[in-house]
Amino acid sequence: MSDNLPAIPGMNNGVTSTGSASNGNGFLALAGRTAKLAASALFLKEGMHLLRSHMQANANAAMRLSEMCGQAEVEPRFTSMIEDTSTALTAVAEASGEMVNAADSVDTDARGFNNAHDREYRPGYEASNGSGVRQAKPGFYRRTGRR
Repeated sequence: MSDNLPAIPGMNNGVTSTGSASNGNGFLALAGRTAKLAASALFLKEGMHLLRSHMQANANAAMRLSEMCGQAEVEPRFTSMIEDTSTALTAVAEASGEMVNAADSVDTDARGFNNAHDREYRPGYEASNGSGVRQAKPGFYRRTGRR
């Protein structure tokens, strides 16, 4: 994971603020992981936007260069190589646009999941923590078949 990701409450280098591993199935661990996924998707999206604009600028420059080579009557095979490079750079720019769309979908889905998870389980989490009674570990009742 990138060091550029924002701090997520309850998460500290893979360990929750309570000291348990963030790979558990507790309420805060899952919320932290989905928040981290959404943040990573946003950083990917930002990087892909930068890549797309950079590759498109390079493709345009390569196309201008091939046109100048054509006017200067440079050997056609070299002009063709430059045009092929421009085409390849344009393809990279388009593919990075598709990655932006995919990262946007991941971000939207992760946020939607986090919101649904919060609506579903926050009341139980708050009640459990507010009761003062020690609760079974998450997943305990699923393992024993009791619910």
